Amino acid sequence: MPPGMIMTRTLSGESMRDMRAVLPDEVNKNITVQGQGDQPLEPTLENGYKVFHLEANVFKWNILPNKSVDAYGFNGQVPGPRIRIKEGDHIKINVTNHLPEPTTVHWHGLILDNEMDGAGEITQRPIQPGETFTYTFDAVQSGMYFYHSHYATDRQQSLGLYGMLMIDPKDKNQVPEHDVEAVVSLQEWLIRDGLTFPAMSMEGAFPNYFTINGKSFPATETIKMKVGQKALIRFVGSNNNFIHPMHIHGGPFEVIAQDGEPLPSSARYKADTVNVGPGQRFDVIWIARKPGKWLIHCHIPHHTTNDNVEVQGGGGLMMILDVSE
Repeated sequence: MPPGMIMTRTLSGESMRDMRAVLPDEVNKNITVQGQGDQPLEPTLENGYKVFHLEANVFKWNILPNKSVDAYGFNGQVPGPRIRIKEGDHIKINVTNHLPEPTTVHWHGLILDNEMDGAGEITQRPIQPGETFTYTFDAVQSGMYFYHSHYATDRQQSLGLYGMLMIDPKDKNQVPEHDVEAVVSLQEWLIRDGLTFPAMSMEGAFPNYFTINGKSFPATETIKMKVGQKALIRFVGSNNNFIHPMHIHGGPFEVIAQDGEPLPSSARYKADTVNVGPGQRFDVIWIARKPGKWLIHCHIPHHTTNDNVEVQGGGGLMMILDVSE
């Protein structure tokens, strides 16, 4: 359990196991770890299905050049690989579990058969260590979604077991006009005494590191743009604990979609901050009006530090839109 966690006589062993750190000997040193998360995952084609393969494992993941976490993740990256498909596609996803505990995968927001929903102990028997389970569904929607563990979720998703799922519409006219696309997926981490614990909204378990697409500022991606260009920015609440008020400098953006559903023109609105709660997604269009380095960041100041320390002007949930003439 994390140092500082309040323990009482009634605290169960099951609860303590859920909150325990990732043990160093659980880290798989033999898998290939990617330098960046959210890398595109290419499918194979089998009998009319697009087939993807996910492997859940434990590995060491750098959130900063000099700081790593012992993560649960898919295919050696945090977030897991990006699954990008098209409306109308027939999909199979083979999930192999190499974790030291059972798991499942939930396809957050999708319309599918109940037995494919991935709710552990509710709609399926959890995938045991060493087993593979195949999820099948037809992509009948379009928009921004994501996938994550749905077994011991407060532990496994907090440790990095999630990834992006993007469904492009059949009708290309439904794609908003933009020059640049950026996913901003949020996460919270707890590192104490060199160990990685699942961050939770409990005394002693609050996070001290925060990441966008698996990295903390100043290691987050910088997005290059030119004056006049439009950025489609897709905020994803892939975190477990906090509502993050995500703010963009340099002028307001227009909110055009929420939770994968496009907003009708009459319901779209302009803002400079949007509250992204766990599980939510917001698509916004931001126009590069003037040159310079414009920040995207959470407006809770502690969430823009690394273990309460600012590095090169900030930390955690920050990234830069670098606009040139």
